[in-house]
Amino acid sequence: MYKRIVIKLSGEALAEDISSAESTKNIFHEKTINDIVCSIKNVMKKGTQVSLVVGGGNIWRGRYAKPEMDRTKADQIGMLATVINSIYLADVFRRNNIKAIVMTPFIVATMTEQFSKEKALEYMEKGYIVIFAGGVGHPFFSTDTIPALRAAELEADCVLFAKNVDGIYDKDPSQFKDAIRYKEITYRKVIKDNLVANDITAMILCENNNIESLVFALNYPKSIELACEDSEEFYKFGTKIVFNNEEDYYVK
Repeated sequence: MYKRIVIKLSGEALAEDISSAESTKNIFHEKTINDIVCSIKNVMKKGTQVSLVVGGGNIWRGRYAKPEMDRTKADQIGMLATVINSIYLADVFRRNNIKAIVMTPFIVATMTEQFSKEKALEYMEKGYIVIFAGGVGHPFFSTDTIPALRAAELEADCVLFAKNVDGIYDKDPSQFKDAIRYKEITYRKVIKDNLVANDITAMILCENNNIESLVFALNYPKSIELACEDSEEFYKFGTKIVFNNEEDYYVK
């Protein structure tokens, strides 16, 4: 088990049951969210300190913006969408008897606390889940960058990128039927080959701070728990990204 982790959830994962092709008009899908919270609760029971970053895609994505819209304003809307999601998630954790705190890089009245490394670590030591919202408070950063940044600040062991794809492939599996998924791969190869399952800035941050990353399919049963246990079964639905001086090291 990892001692301290940062989990990244996409906003879209909150909006619908990602194991189903059916769509929903609701921005929050209760069953999916409760399953995620229960999995995280089980991980915390085993002694792992957990923090969470959630996207805002169930409410707003930059691609929703009109072409003439200012990019900075579009990104600010996205930041506020992550705050809404984080406050909602914090309440679901509360209902499951887990104390949660939402931290943002900017003040949101009495709704969140301003981010502080020392305060975040203090909360995690006390058994809270800390949810980071609002990105870094500035535009032009993806929500994949934030968990890598917070992991470096908090000296986390691993970043878990829970996605709707089951890992990193040598080419786009949606376009190429012969695409092959990696079990393990180095940051250097991800960056060199521009394997875009993850934000490259996030990969550089993790590599520079020697932090492992796991990219995996959230809809696999108990995916978060299996990822945290470093289980061999993880390789059925995810890819581990490691720091390794052998630039082309990988396992398919």
